[in-house]
Amino acid sequence: MRSYPLLVIILFIGFAVMSFNPVYKGEKSENTFVNKGLSDFKGKLEQLKSDVHQFSEDRISLEELQKSLSSTRNSFKEIEFYIAYHYPEFTKTHVNAAPLFHIEAAGTSAYTLPPEGLQVLDELIFSEEAEDEKEKIKTITDFLYNSYSSFYLSTIKNGLSKGNNKTLPLRIELIRIYSLGVTGFDTPGSLNISEEASHALLGIQKYINDDPYFKNYNTEKANQTLTEAVGYLSKNKDFETFDRIEFYKKYIQPLYEELGKWDGRPDDLKEFSGWNVNNKNLFSSDFLDPYFYTLLKSSEDNPDLRNLGKSIFYDGNLSGNGKMSCATCHLPENAFTDLKAKSPSNVEGKAVLRNSPSLYNAVFAKRFFYDLRAFYLEQQAEHVIYNEDEFNTSYESIIQKLKTKPEYKKAFRTAFKDGKINKENFSKALSSYVASLYSFESDFDRFMRNEKDVSDDVKKGFNLFMGKASCATCHFAPHFSGLVPPFFNENESEVLGVTAKPIKQLPVELDQDLGRGNSPVKKEKSWIYDYSFKTVTVRNIALTKPYFHNGAFNTLEEVLDFYNEGGGEGLGLKMKNQTLAPDKLNLTQTEINQIIAFLNSLTDVIKQSKKKNIRPLFMHHSQLKLTEN
Repeated sequence: MRSYPLLVIILFIGFAVMSFNPVYKGEKSENTFVNKGLSDFKGKLEQLKSDVHQFSEDRISLEELQKSLSSTRNSFKEIEFYIAYHYPEFTKTHVNAAPLFHIEAAGTSAYTLPPEGLQVLDELIFSEEAEDEKEKIKTITDFLYNSYSSFYLSTIKNGLSKGNNKTLPLRIELIRIYSLGVTGFDTPGSLNISEEASHALLGIQKYINDDPYFKNYNTEKANQTLTEAVGYLSKNKDFETFDRIEFYKKYIQPLYEELGKWDGRPDDLKEFSGWNVNNKNLFSSDFLDPYFYTLLKSSEDNPDLRNLGKSIFYDGNLSGNGKMSCATCHLPENAFTDLKAKSPSNVEGKAVLRNSPSLYNAVFAKRFFYDLRAFYLEQQAEHVIYNEDEFNTSYESIIQKLKTKPEYKKAFRTAFKDGKINKENFSKALSSYVASLYSFESDFDRFMRNEKDVSDDVKKGFNLFMGKASCATCHFAPHFSGLVPPFFNENESEVLGVTAKPIKQLPVELDQDLGRGNSPVKKEKSWIYDYSFKTVTVRNIALTKPYFHNGAFNTLEEVLDFYNEGGGEGLGLKMKNQTLAPDKLNLTQTEINQIIAFLNSLTDVIKQSKKKNIRPLFMHHSQLKLTEN
């Protein structure tokens, strides 16, 4: 049996007396469905624990154990909208965590802990190694049962927590179903997406019909759509052929918009999530709030501030050698990249460590740089300013230069009430411009909003991306980046085993950049982050070659060949911590071409054409660099 750290056991004991909700205050609730659902899930966990122990003693078959787990997971899915909304950290860490090692801080120390919960059990119990992992399955199940039992006792003692807005948990669950459920992220072993999505929708429907609050609203349309959606899922159970476009357009989006009409109460999630509760379509530009991700507030932003930021972005005079600007490595006609394997440094003939990714939608992140060393957009700029290979300057120097220019003095007076040229206002101006670089008018976005059609290859490619190819289990819809749904308040990094060159160029060798493993964020120092890199968006990917942090892959075909082989580990490289599944995807050449057709449809042509002639207010001969290396 695996030995778990004493710290974890202590944490579990603490669950009985602590509140799991970091956002909301506990309140008594008489909601029959919620209480019954919490109790039913506890009962299913008790049965699962018994079945796991029987399986370990060869008293029941693996098939019987798999049915028991599915029943337990379905019970959780019916109440997931409530638990995962009101107790997000508890759910994410202990009930339904991804099957990956993670870091947990305790005081000034951090511990590397093994994964636990329903996702881990799904991966193990539906694997070929299940018979050999009986003790591990038993240990994880016991931990899950104990932690949830403590949680359940706490809810009985202290009452249930609830926010001000009753429909937000339901709409968040719809996002979760689409971004994590039907992609297979939540069911890595069984891929039992239809049945679990069905139970999640049934839970929403029962709650709507049970809670007296909803009697104030006309629920007929929502009830009808929920019933039809459950019927659709019962007829479409195959993971690979499941049509995620039809499911979204007929059921998820209409429900999402309809439920959004019901409740005008305050936004419970304002300080916790980047999701914009007023959004009506996941594929619209207002899906996330950019000001959640910056120090700049929406009330402070304005066109004058944005224009000032654009001028700073293009001003090469501000760098240490007076020759580089943000646009040196982020050219608008290239979706704000430079098309180089690794961006040039300020030393002639020398390059910086990594490739320069697009700035389109860059604001929508909680961590920045490939190694996630910066925690907000403004801090990213600071790293570049002081980096000897990049700006090689300081805020003090930049501010002094700005103060010598009459045009900047006028622009700062126009953009700010205090008119001051200082570090804070400089950062706000630059953030305003970068935060304005949206990209949600691609052909595919407009197709998902029913504004135009796309080819059959694009549609098939999207379904492959969301299904068989497993792309969307890291590049989460709808932003197709590593910003984790459904709250969109944390970033993922992945260990892919990226090679030093395309895999057809022998010998196959691992790129030696440790990425997050060399991050200066001390509390995250762990072997689990060696060779780990931020999952960036694939929007506008057709314009942003070469690919990966090292810029070693020149075509999308080369990238997909790498993934098709299962990354570095699938290619035979020794990887102790690869987070990408090493199994071959077995994509055909036709399927690869279809995925590429979908990726090409994410190019924001309208935005690109507008940006080709972009000019700052004050034209400078050279350009300053704001890169994510």
